[in-house]
Amino acid sequence: MLKQLTAYFLIFSLLAVNFSRFFIFAGFELNKNYITANLCENRDKPWLHCNGKCYFAKKIKQAQENERKEAAKDNFSRLEVSFFQEPFKLAFIEPVILDDNKSSFPQYTYQYTNHYIDAIFRPPKSLV
Repeated sequence: MLKQLTAYFLIFSLLAVNFSRFFIFAGFELNKNYITANLCENRDKPWLHCNGKCYFAKKIKQAQENERKEAAKDNFSRLEVSFFQEPFKLAFIEPVILDDNKSSFPQYTYQYTNHYIDAIFRPPKSLV
């Protein structure tokens, strides 16, 4: 239960950062009557038909400045750490030839000869 609440809170906080202008607009639309009556700079001049748009523009500009300040703060607070490592060298063990383990069989020698093959096959003779 606690893990789910934590996960929902983290997701909401990530979305809130990305959609801050949307939340300002939604808050403006939901409280339009209150903003027009109490917070608008031009509430005394109804012929301008401001209807709280001046207050909305201020809030949007303030949100943009806050985002810019946060981005500048993030750039200064980042620490770049470089990690270097020597490349891994793969070394194989050289094979060892054991002279003690020779086979007891004698080497094969071809001792058969046949003069019949020599009589049939003769190289061509050159005419020059």
